[in-house]
Amino acid sequence: MATVEDVRRLALALPRTEEHLIRDRVKFRIGRIVYLALSRDETTLGFAFPKEERAALVASEPEKFSMPRASDLRYNWAQASLSALDLPELTELVTEAWRMCVPARVARAHLGPAPEPPPPPLPLARLRASAEVFAAYPGVDRTWLELRELTAPGPDLTDPGHRAALHRWLNSWGCRLPYPREGEPYVLGDGLAAWTAAHPLPGTHLPDLTDPEIDALAKAYDDLAHLPATSRTRPRTLGPTAAAKALYALRPHTVMPWDAAIAGELYGARDGAAFARHLRTGRAWARAVLAESGLDADALVADLGRPAVTLPKVLDEHLYVTITRRTGR
Repeated sequence: MATVEDVRRLALALPRTEEHLIRDRVKFRIGRIVYLALSRDETTLGFAFPKEERAALVASEPEKFSMPRASDLRYNWAQASLSALDLPELTELVTEAWRMCVPARVARAHLGPAPEPPPPPLPLARLRASAEVFAAYPGVDRTWLELRELTAPGPDLTDPGHRAALHRWLNSWGCRLPYPREGEPYVLGDGLAAWTAAHPLPGTHLPDLTDPEIDALAKAYDDLAHLPATSRTRPRTLGPTAAAKALYALRPHTVMPWDAAIAGELYGARDGAAFARHLRTGRAWARAVLAESGLDADALVADLGRPAVTLPKVLDEHLYVTITRRTGR
């Protein structure tokens, strides 16, 4: 449980911070900019926080975070119950609130490079519009439903039949992975079996993924993308697009897939680090649209007219409509 003294110790260790008592409230500020403020009873901590991400933050842990009072809603501000925060959470909260309010050069000098920028916001109305466009494409769910039926209750890559079914499904989505010729070893199938044994995948739904789970998925993705797909004289690997789609097939409630156009436009790379950023983007978007809709994930995808798939896939479909189709790739 975090305390007022923890707040004071963390804040006063940050350059340019001053403590003031204003109208019986302890506040920490840089110049005239307040970035932390304790309630009069010192049970609630107000802190600088991007207002466009606030609703998702509160929705993710309503027992811990809350909206500011009505007069403060126009500001980059949120609130937390001090007793509900542990010390690492408080440290991150105080540091990032401070970072928002000091010159970038001061933050860099004290903390090093800034963290990744937050993903662009995704309003529910934009997701709904993309879902309507994607749903109008002919036969969009046919091969997915076939795969689900063949591998029910879900793909198990220790099963040779499931590995073959996944291979066919990936090719139905344009991955062009060669099938073994008569007498050739099934290099991809054997590789998928070995990869499965080495990478237990989290089953956490996308909005609830932790950073360590995202890092584990990114490592699994990177290894999967480099998996040999053929033993022929011109060898090729599974590749980034197929790896992301395979992970979605294995964990449809967890993984938001991508293709080359999406990865290139959003991140400029398709390695494991970029895929981790992609999952963090998906997590932020999922939290935001769930908070805006007031629905759970299954009810939301049904409301969007996409009940055959999951929220991560609907988010991917939005990117396909707005990036891949636009770029013609």
